[in-house]
Amino acid sequence: MKLNGIHHITCITENAQRNVDFYAGVMGLRLVKKTVNQDNPTVYHLFFGDETGDPGLDLTFFEYPGVPGGRAGAGMVHRILWRVASPAALDFWQRRLGENGIEAERGEALRFADPEGLEHELLVLDVPDEPLVAKHPEIPADLALQGFHAVRAYSAAPQASAGLLEALAFEPVDGGGWEARGDTRGGLIYYDEPPAEPGLQGSGSVHHVAWASTIEEHMQWRERAIAGGAQPTPEIDRFYFKSIYFREPSGVLFEIATMGPGFTVDEPLEHLGEKLSLPPDYEHLRDEVEPRLRPVRNPREG
Repeated sequence: MKLNGIHHITCITENAQRNVDFYAGVMGLRLVKKTVNQDNPTVYHLFFGDETGDPGLDLTFFEYPGVPGGRAGAGMVHRILWRVASPAALDFWQRRLGENGIEAERGEALRFADPEGLEHELLVLDVPDEPLVAKHPEIPADLALQGFHAVRAYSAAPQASAGLLEALAFEPVDGGGWEARGDTRGGLIYYDEPPAEPGLQGSGSVHHVAWASTIEEHMQWRERAIAGGAQPTPEIDRFYFKSIYFREPSGVLFEIATMGPGFTVDEPLEHLGEKLSLPPDYEHLRDEVEPRLRPVRNPREG
């Protein structure tokens, strides 16, 4: 029994329109679901992904208008690592980001931050995972982002997390990382020495990282988390997937989310993300919630 890598990564933005302009417009991801934070349905929850909204390239954001800028510290993810196909892809992204006012540091990888300071790194990797690619008229498919590779988190005592990670069938890799590799995909978490300043949750920060489980094995992962010393929530039905949450010993908020039923459960594939989708348990709030959300224009639809 193995987790199938990273399911999704959830972050915080102060401005949904700026966020959509960057991730759908510049980075070429598809806005696959426009819904609300189910724990606070007065704010957006935006999901960006590949063309079909598959787990493994699913970057999501809560919008909190007016929230101060965040700062990654101990117990927080500070960088998202993506897979690309070739050095030519790194050349392409360095050029494209520069044309859109984003400075990038080029070495064997390409590092940059989004307009709110969220750090990203693009890497050329030889892995068996199927590329997860979104269509964009300005981005050739062979140069596009292909899915998540890893997250990097700050921890003052990463060895404290080893027992739980082993219980969850992660395996240690070189460079202080741990890999969850299942039948279809793999994903990693690396730990780095934290800065002196404490972390601050705010715009441009990562809220949590979710790992992918089959629907059938989901509750078994909850039992494994308990056996590893975690205190997971009960299973929560998020409509598009089911979730459990817990903090691992270094402080990073983990979620284990099911690979399904998926985003087409309430929208046809060709129209994903075009309207505000509310799960059935939240539909009665539409007249109250929708007027409070700032309208968002998707550059892809333009």
